[in-house]
Amino acid sequence: MSGLPGRYASALFELAEEQGALDSVRDDLTDLRTMIREAPELARVLTSPVIGRDEQAAAVDAVMERANIGELARRFVNVVARNRRLFALPGMIDVYRALLAERRGEMTAEVTSARPLSEAQRSALESALMRSVGANVSIDAKVDPGVLGGLIVKVGSRMVDSSLRTKLEKLQLSMKGAA
Repeated sequence: MSGLPGRYASALFELAEEQGALDSVRDDLTDLRTMIREAPELARVLTSPVIGRDEQAAAVDAVMERANIGELARRFVNVVARNRRLFALPGMIDVYRALLAERRGEMTAEVTSARPLSEAQRSALESALMRSVGANVSIDAKVDPGVLGGLIVKVGSRMVDSSLRTKLEKLQLSMKGAA
Protein backbone atom coordinates (compact mmCIF):
# COMPACT_ATOMS: atom_id res chain seq x y z
CA MET A 1 0.00 0.00 0.00
CA SER A 2 2.95 2.23 -0.56
CA GLY A 3 4.30 3.93 -3.61
CA LEU A 4 2.36 6.13 -5.97
CA PRO A 5 -0.94 4.20 -5.91
CA GLY A 6 -0.81 3.96 -2.13
CA ARG A 7 -0.29 7.70 -1.62
CA TYR A 8 -3.15 8.69 -3.91
CA ALA A 9 -5.51 5.99 -2.59
CA SER A 10 -4.76 6.96 1.02
CA ALA A 11 -5.54 10.60 0.30
CA LEU A 12 -8.82 9.64 -1.36
CA PHE A 13 -9.66 7.28 1.50
CA GLU A 14 -9.19 10.08 4.05
CA LEU A 15 -11.38 12.47 2.03
CA ALA A 16 -14.09 9.86 1.55
CA GLU A 17 -14.00 9.04 5.26
CA GLU A 18 -14.36 12.72 6.20
CA GLN A 19 -17.35 13.04 3.87
CA GLY A 20 -18.93 9.74 4.92
CA ALA A 21 -18.67 8.47 1.36
CA LEU A 22 -16.45 5.40 1.69
CA ASP A 23 -18.95 3.01 0.10
CA SER A 24 -20.14 5.31 -2.68
CA VAL A 25 -16.54 6.05 -3.69
CA ARG A 26 -15.75 2.32 -3.63
CA ASP A 27 -18.73 1.62 -5.86
CA ASP A 28 -17.76 4.41 -8.27
CA LEU A 29 -14.16 3.22 -8.44
CA THR A 30 -15.26 -0.37 -8.94
CA ASP A 31 -17.48 0.71 -11.84
CA LEU A 32 -14.60 2.68 -13.31
CA ARG A 33 -12.20 -0.26 -12.97
CA THR A 34 -14.72 -2.55 -14.68
CA MET A 35 -14.95 -0.09 -17.57
CA ILE A 36 -11.15 0.03 -17.86
CA ARG A 37 -10.98 -3.79 -17.92
CA GLU A 38 -13.74 -4.16 -20.46
CA ALA A 39 -12.76 -1.33 -22.82
CA PRO A 40 -9.24 -1.71 -24.23
CA GLU A 41 -9.59 1.72 -25.85
CA LEU A 42 -10.06 3.33 -22.45
CA ALA A 43 -7.07 1.44 -21.05
CA ARG A 44 -4.98 2.72 -23.97
CA VAL A 45 -6.07 6.31 -23.28
CA LEU A 46 -4.96 5.92 -19.66
CA THR A 47 -1.55 4.50 -20.47
CA SER A 48 -0.58 6.23 -23.70
CA PRO A 49 2.26 8.75 -23.36
CA VAL A 50 1.33 10.12 -26.79
CA ILE A 51 -2.09 11.37 -25.72
CA GLY A 52 -1.87 14.77 -24.06
CA ARG A 53 -2.97 15.56 -20.54
CA ASP A 54 -5.99 17.59 -21.65
CA GLU A 55 -7.19 14.92 -24.07
CA GLN A 56 -6.81 12.20 -21.44
CA ALA A 57 -8.67 14.27 -18.86
CA ALA A 58 -11.49 15.08 -21.31
CA ALA A 59 -11.88 11.45 -22.37
CA VAL A 60 -11.94 10.11 -18.85
CA ASP A 61 -14.30 12.85 -17.68
CA ALA A 62 -16.71 12.03 -20.51
CA VAL A 63 -16.64 8.35 -19.54
CA MET A 64 -17.25 9.17 -15.88
CA GLU A 65 -20.12 11.53 -16.70
CA ARG A 66 -21.77 8.91 -18.87
CA ALA A 67 -21.37 6.29 -16.13
CA ASN A 68 -22.78 8.64 -13.45
CA ILE A 69 -19.62 8.47 -11.33
CA GLY A 70 -20.04 10.48 -8.11
CA GLU A 71 -18.52 13.90 -7.53
CA LEU A 72 -15.72 12.91 -5.15
CA ALA A 73 -14.48 10.07 -7.35
CA ARG A 74 -14.68 12.33 -10.43
CA ARG A 75 -12.67 15.07 -8.76
CA PHE A 76 -10.10 12.49 -7.67
CA VAL A 77 -9.71 11.04 -11.15
CA ASN A 78 -9.46 14.55 -12.61
CA VAL A 79 -6.61 15.36 -10.20
CA VAL A 80 -4.91 12.11 -11.20
CA ALA A 81 -5.32 13.10 -14.86
CA ARG A 82 -3.94 16.61 -14.32
CA ASN A 83 -0.91 15.10 -12.60
CA ARG A 84 -0.37 12.70 -15.55
CA ARG A 85 -0.83 9.64 -13.32
CA LEU A 86 -3.75 7.93 -15.06
CA PHE A 87 -1.49 4.98 -15.88
CA ALA A 88 -1.55 4.14 -12.15
CA LEU A 89 -5.33 4.53 -11.70
CA PRO A 90 -6.14 0.78 -11.63
CA GLY A 91 -3.54 0.32 -8.86
CA MET A 92 -5.00 3.26 -6.93
CA ILE A 93 -8.45 1.71 -7.17
CA ASP A 94 -7.14 -1.64 -5.90
CA VAL A 95 -5.36 0.02 -2.97
CA TYR A 96 -8.46 2.04 -2.04
CA ARG A 97 -10.56 -1.13 -2.01
CA ALA A 98 -7.90 -2.90 0.07
CA LEU A 99 -7.84 -0.03 2.59
CA LEU A 100 -11.61 -0.17 2.95
CA ALA A 101 -11.61 -3.96 3.29
CA GLU A 102 -8.86 -3.79 5.92
CA ARG A 103 -10.80 -1.18 7.87
CA ARG A 104 -13.84 -3.45 7.91
CA GLY A 105 -12.00 -6.69 8.59
CA GLU A 106 -12.90 -8.05 5.18
CA MET A 107 -10.91 -10.03 2.68
CA THR A 108 -11.09 -9.73 -1.08
CA ALA A 109 -11.36 -12.82 -3.25
CA GLU A 110 -10.27 -12.57 -6.87
CA VAL A 111 -12.57 -14.86 -8.82
CA THR A 112 -11.98 -15.63 -12.49
CA SER A 113 -14.68 -17.38 -14.48
CA ALA A 114 -15.41 -18.07 -18.14
CA ARG A 115 -18.65 -16.09 -18.00
CA PRO A 116 -19.95 -13.35 -15.69
CA LEU A 117 -21.31 -14.69 -12.41
CA SER A 118 -25.03 -14.34 -11.77
CA GLU A 119 -26.18 -12.69 -8.55
CA ALA A 120 -27.17 -16.09 -7.14
CA GLN A 121 -23.75 -17.59 -7.98
CA ARG A 122 -21.99 -14.58 -6.53
CA SER A 123 -23.98 -14.74 -3.31
CA ALA A 124 -23.46 -18.50 -2.92
CA LEU A 125 -19.74 -18.09 -3.54
CA GLU A 126 -19.49 -15.26 -0.98
CA SER A 127 -21.23 -17.45 1.62
CA ALA A 128 -18.96 -20.41 0.93
CA LEU A 129 -15.84 -18.25 1.08
CA MET A 130 -16.99 -16.62 4.35
CA ARG A 131 -17.37 -20.06 5.92
CA SER A 132 -14.00 -21.12 4.55
CA VAL A 133 -11.88 -18.14 5.62
CA GLY A 134 -13.87 -17.07 8.67
CA ALA A 135 -14.18 -13.42 7.62
CA ASN A 136 -16.37 -11.27 5.46
CA VAL A 137 -15.36 -11.67 1.83
CA SER A 138 -15.96 -9.34 -1.08
CA ILE A 139 -15.62 -10.72 -4.57
CA ASP A 140 -13.56 -9.10 -7.30
CA ALA A 141 -14.93 -10.91 -10.34
CA LYS A 142 -13.04 -11.18 -13.62
CA VAL A 143 -14.09 -12.86 -16.83
CA ASP A 144 -11.59 -14.89 -18.87
CA PRO A 145 -13.13 -17.04 -21.62
CA GLY A 146 -9.86 -19.03 -21.70
CA VAL A 147 -10.84 -20.61 -18.36
CA LEU A 148 -13.44 -22.60 -20.37
CA GLY A 149 -15.43 -23.50 -17.24
CA GLY A 150 -15.11 -23.66 -13.46
CA LEU A 151 -13.46 -21.00 -11.32
CA ILE A 152 -10.09 -19.74 -10.22
CA VAL A 153 -10.35 -18.26 -6.71
CA LYS A 154 -7.57 -16.36 -4.95
CA VAL A 155 -8.00 -15.22 -1.36
CA GLY A 156 -4.89 -13.74 0.17
CA SER A 157 -2.02 -16.11 -0.58
CA ARG A 158 -4.31 -19.11 -1.21
CA MET A 159 -5.50 -20.10 -4.66
CA VAL A 160 -7.93 -22.76 -5.77
CA ASP A 161 -7.95 -23.49 -9.50
CA SER A 162 -10.89 -25.65 -10.52
CA SER A 163 -10.97 -24.37 -14.07
CA LEU A 164 -11.60 -26.71 -16.94
CA ARG A 165 -8.50 -25.39 -18.69
CA THR A 166 -6.25 -26.47 -15.80
CA LYS A 167 -7.93 -29.86 -15.56
CA LEU A 168 -7.38 -30.43 -19.28
CA GLU A 169 -3.74 -29.36 -18.99
CA LYS A 170 -3.20 -31.82 -16.12
CA LEU A 171 -4.86 -34.58 -18.08
CA GLN A 172 -2.68 -33.85 -21.11
CA LEU A 173 0.43 -33.86 -18.93
CA SER A 174 -0.49 -37.18 -17.31
CA MET A 175 -1.19 -38.70 -20.71
CA LYS A 176 2.25 -37.63 -21.93
CA GLY A 177 3.83 -39.22 -18.87
CA ALA A 178 2.01 -42.53 -19.47
CA ALA A 179 3.16 -42.78 -23.08
